[in-house]
Amino acid sequence: MDKVRFAIIGIGNMGTSHALNLSSGEIRGAELTAVCDTNPDRLKWAKEHLPETVQTLDTPEALLASGAMDTVLIATPHYDHPTLAVQAFESGYHVLVEKPAGVYTRAVREMNEAAAKSGKQFGIMYNQRTNPLYAKLRDLVLSGELGTIRRTNWIITNWYRSQSYYDSGGWRATWAGEGGGVLLNQDPHQLDLWQWTTGMMPKRVRAFCHFGKYRNIEVEDDVTAYVEYENGATGLFVTTTGEAPGTNRFELTGDNGKIVVEDGKLTFWRLRVPEPKFNAEYTGGFGQPECWKCEIPVSGGDGTQHKGILQNFTNALLHGEKLLAPGEEGILGLTLSNAMHLSAWTDDWVELPLDEDLFYTKLQEKIRTSSFRKEGGSGKVLDVSGTH
Repeated sequence: MDKVRFAIIGIGNMGTSHALNLSSGEIRGAELTAVCDTNPDRLKWAKEHLPETVQTLDTPEALLASGAMDTVLIATPHYDHPTLAVQAFESGYHVLVEKPAGVYTRAVREMNEAAAKSGKQFGIMYNQRTNPLYAKLRDLVLSGELGTIRRTNWIITNWYRSQSYYDSGGWRATWAGEGGGVLLNQDPHQLDLWQWTTGMMPKRVRAFCHFGKYRNIEVEDDVTAYVEYENGATGLFVTTTGEAPGTNRFELTGDNGKIVVEDGKLTFWRLRVPEPKFNAEYTGGFGQPECWKCEIPVSGGDGTQHKGILQNFTNALLHGEKLLAPGEEGILGLTLSNAMHLSAWTDDWVELPLDEDLFYTKLQEKIRTSSFRKEGGSGKVLDVSGTH
């Protein structure tokens, strides 16, 4: 192919943004050929704002049967991501899915298996991987510059959301409508970056989730989670939608010092002598290794974001470029989210690999008592149970 034809399922907030990016000609080698939504108002918008050549269809089935595209971009509510992706793979299309990969890992694992079986390209919209700050952090960690990691600490509390935000849709902040709160809606990027930049997943998780602590909602809006890694390192993840002003600070400590990402800067407090070596050789009692504060140069602002992922995915199909955010990796951040929920629900440690069946059972209990109010169009969940 000399041009990648994209179709979008779901033209709500994110789907609309993707449609405008693709139809503007800004993504080299890509074109938007079709959109789909069950909400007539969104289709009306599409006909008024997108090129006449873009087909508008009102069901995913009609879109998948149309043959109008090479790639399906899924931008629907979370529960539908795996279900629609599997259908798209089975229909012979490449798939790019919005984050999170899904609500529970059991369904996402089935999606990954369908992707592997299809032989098609599979990506996820982890646009924060294009941010030069995190790309540089990953480079410093994986190259060994920081040494062996000892501690990770991410405070991400600048997700302030008012009650009016949650009241804007009956599906918002409900177990049946969204499948979770701050962990699933605001934090997927941070949970992905946490493991992507370090190259590590924890071996066990202990989390304390508060459900409806600051807002009249049924899902979590305040979380503190502690994790342990195989190499003995520990980690802390703190998040909420109920604090103002908030903080976004990611700190990693290793044998060679510590790195902090905050306020758009990457700072490396580098030890002249690695701590283990200093400790083995120093005989002066009180004292510590010499430390240099290094401001690591990072250019490129916030990165190419969503357009960057779209361009990378297009280049992968046209030129064999390596995917920055392979879809199969979406299960990693979701595993962290699921583990935190399960730990809170069981009031206990959760070992990884996750007990996916236990999580699914607990989630179904939450769904059965959910206050979710079904709505039409982009707010509608196609398959609340998640069954295929």
